[in-house]
Amino acid sequence: MAKIGELYEKIKNARHCVAFTGAGISTLSGIRDFRGKNGLYNDTDAEKIFDLKYFSEDPWIFYNFMKKFIDDFQNSKPSIVHNVLAKLEKSGRLKAVITQNVDLLHQKAGSENVIEVHGSPKSYHCIKCNTVSNTDNEAVVRLLNKNELPKCEKCSGILKPSITFFGEAMPKDIETARINALKADFMLVLGTSLNVYPAAAIPEITLRNGGDIVIVNDAQTQLDKWADMKFQDLESVFNDLDKLC
Repeated sequence: MAKIGELYEKIKNARHCVAFTGAGISTLSGIRDFRGKNGLYNDTDAEKIFDLKYFSEDPWIFYNFMKKFIDDFQNSKPSIVHNVLAKLEKSGRLKAVITQNVDLLHQKAGSENVIEVHGSPKSYHCIKCNTVSNTDNEAVVRLLNKNELPKCEKCSGILKPSITFFGEAMPKDIETARINALKADFMLVLGTSLNVYPAAAIPEITLRNGGDIVIVNDAQTQLDKWADMKFQDLESVFNDLDKLC
């Protein structure tokens, strides 16, 4: 608990504290991560799911996955990590959450300044004419349950959620994330393997600019040796932090 107290003091004393989160924080909400021991990428051909090339060739590769996991995403509740980060933001101690996740759990927990560097599942656009659709996840699921794909009303092209697939340009929020990382004198790096670039380079910006980072992740990362502190158990750390907030 002494180390958690030290961590909390660092958060309180930071001029511009931000959090950088990955899929590991949502495993506490029952959502599978990608590269963990039970991760999605242990499944055969899992990397095809979020690949623009494969989506263009056969959108059912993604949408069959979506049919299977949409209830997990829609019905999952924020974990202790999401809730404490929202509490820290509300108190003014946390300036922003930069997330690689597309599950909207930060927003469900009450975080307001959420920077989604891999896009958002809240909207869909046509891969043919790029028109933004007014459809939503519920409408898409209804179509999928009838074995129909969501299509553009303008040109009948296939609709794709506005999350960033491999082979696709990063959203504008990546620049907002970089600006916050540059301003940050303290960054919490939570539940991420730091393997997916360019998003994984964001904590490096804080380090290069003289800021400190703390890593909480159950596996090693390439930045462990540069971290001011390193913890492994997200749930334990944030349960203790919650008592101090």
